[in-house]
Amino acid sequence: MEEFKKPYNPKETENLIYKKWEESGFFNPDNLPNKKEETFTIIMPPTNANGNLHAGHGLVMTIEDIMTRFNRMMGKKTLWLPGNDHAGFETQVVYEKKLEKEGRSRFEIPPKELYKEIWDFTQNNRSNINSQVEAMGASCDWSREKFTLDDDVVKIVYQTFKKLFDDGLIYRGKRIISWCPKHQTSFSDLEIVDEERTEKFYYLKYGPFVIGTSRPETKFGDKYVVMHPDDKRYENYKQGQKIELEWINGPITATIIKDPAIDMEFGTGVMTITPWHDLIDFEIAERHNLDKEQIIDERGKLLPIAGEFAGMKITEARGKIIDKLKSKNLVEKIDENYKHNVKLCYKCNSLIEPQIKSQWFLKMKPLAEPIIKAVESKEIKYIPEHYEKITLHWLNNIIDWNISRQIVWGIPIPAKICEQCSEGFPDLENKIEICPKCGGKTRTDTDTFDTWFSSGQWPFASLGYPDNPDYKEFYPTQVMETAGEIIFFWVARMLMLGKYITGKLPFSTVYLHGLVLDAKGQKMSKSKGNVINPLDLTDKYGTDAFRMALVVGNTPGTSLALSEDKIKAYKHFANKIWNASRFVLENIPSNGLQEMTENDRKTSEEFGSLVSGITNDMENYRFYIAAEKIYHYFWHTFADIIIEDCKKRIKEDKEVESAKNLLYYLLKEQLKILHPFMPFITEKVWSLLSDSKNLLIVEPWPDYS
Repeated sequence: MEEFKKPYNPKETENLIYKKWEESGFFNPDNLPNKKEETFTIIMPPTNANGNLHAGHGLVMTIEDIMTRFNRMMGKKTLWLPGNDHAGFETQVVYEKKLEKEGRSRFEIPPKELYKEIWDFTQNNRSNINSQVEAMGASCDWSREKFTLDDDVVKIVYQTFKKLFDDGLIYRGKRIISWCPKHQTSFSDLEIVDEERTEKFYYLKYGPFVIGTSRPETKFGDKYVVMHPDDKRYENYKQGQKIELEWINGPITATIIKDPAIDMEFGTGVMTITPWHDLIDFEIAERHNLDKEQIIDERGKLLPIAGEFAGMKITEARGKIIDKLKSKNLVEKIDENYKHNVKLCYKCNSLIEPQIKSQWFLKMKPLAEPIIKAVESKEIKYIPEHYEKITLHWLNNIIDWNISRQIVWGIPIPAKICEQCSEGFPDLENKIEICPKCGGKTRTDTDTFDTWFSSGQWPFASLGYPDNPDYKEFYPTQVMETAGEIIFFWVARMLMLGKYITGKLPFSTVYLHGLVLDAKGQKMSKSKGNVINPLDLTDKYGTDAFRMALVVGNTPGTSLALSEDKIKAYKHFANKIWNASRFVLENIPSNGLQEMTENDRKTSEEFGSLVSGITNDMENYRFYIAAEKIYHYFWHTFADIIIEDCKKRIKEDKEVESAKNLLYYLLKEQLKILHPFMPFITEKVWSLLSDSKNLLIVEPWPDYS
């Protein structure tokens, strides 16, 4: 046993083993031996093609590879389809930071040139990412690898857009949206961060009323004063009544509006509205057909309506506006400790500025209804279960989705806009020059899709809906494994769009993992300098050790504090496997596997019971429990007790062949059940067995039923 004369070295082994797997063709389900008709399919959450893998990606690859290897060994025709995501806005932000370091701005680069630059950037990243995925031991089918900008995927996304439009579920409308002044794009409601702040709240004299606001900079266009129709304090004021008053830049005429949206208990029960810059105000204006005036531009600066304050940024203008109001004796009082939530861009933390813009919107309630029914009827299983209630709450309160983005990088919206009536309509073949509604000239829409719109179609699009044989054989998939934090961004949208387009739920099980934290339990971030590069740790301790450290003790949906000490401990476990295997293979039974003594047979039967329980754990996605059971049995029962007992028997020449048979039998079976978790060392040891004919990756899972 020359191989065992030196300690196990992952560096020398892992690349060679992975190459063997690739050369075997067994990652491809079409090449599997003894496969059953039953399929198992998992679509890899496409990795953002804008950087390197981090520890969270390591967890994804580990859990999904465990699922894949287990089901492959169970004889199922198993497909794990890999892919990368162009990641629209996320990637553009990363590239913008690169441009800033180079002293360039994306606003100064022609769109086609910028797109080409980002394309080259992502393709280079894709190559690096795939190498990193391989290093994690991922047994995915690289021959089926997809990118969210592949022509066939884009074609499906376009067809979905057209169908949604034709069915009346997509419309283009001028509505209030969330706008980032820094990145110059709109967002959906899910891309906004709420942050509680303590700021000043101003009570201002508005004619005979006192109004309250935390944003005096928006008040230049306030010419409507609104109160609840049932508020007895203001019953003498009538709908549409005009009042004259002094305001920031001089006298104005205000109009009384009665609306039930007003909270009579908040402040004085009276408010002015700024329809262009506030959603509630916008909705009130829509109900009463009121004017909407823009006060703040797309870059967060005041427009000419603000008079002397025009051109100022909000932060600069606010204090000066209050000073002017004070000079006119229009400030009643100021609350210095007003706590409220402000909305921020989730990438740059800039204050979101609501703006009225023409955008493409997707009606979500009709899409949500069948998914609500499916969740309530348990057609979809959530792991952990509490995500079911979270999903239902969101679906029951869902709002229309703004799918337009004003960025270069992404899938262009295949539509034309009428320059005369502003009507928008799909034009997949780019042939429509005259508006079918009014006869006006059209222009090509320059917006791109929200990346989650295309990603929401990933399961069926990546399998080639509707005609590709892969779609027909592998859809629906069995499970979607991903992070709990994107359950609304991605999972719920996949369910809705998958059901709508294919008539089938894209998966029946949703497995949601938590965050991978540092050893102190802190969220990893570049600013903290605590980001764990998985390849640094796999290079140091081996991939198997890293995978075990990610799985053991990691219950679904909870965050995991990952320490180097934990990974080091499983490096010791890998050495234990290696050393134990050496002893067993040095004592191979002379005449092959034969009958064992009653006690040894009993030991093997006890092991069989353990495997049955582990199999049940694996089938029910309790990988953290299965891994811990295997670990404890191998180390504390097999290595510490059974091997030591057999050593003694061999030394004393008592029941030697039975002891050797038991050891060899238990080692082989343990290699099988360890394989999904620690694929490299188990495959290596398996290759050293005298009777191993196939790679371990396609060995049948032990059946003790």
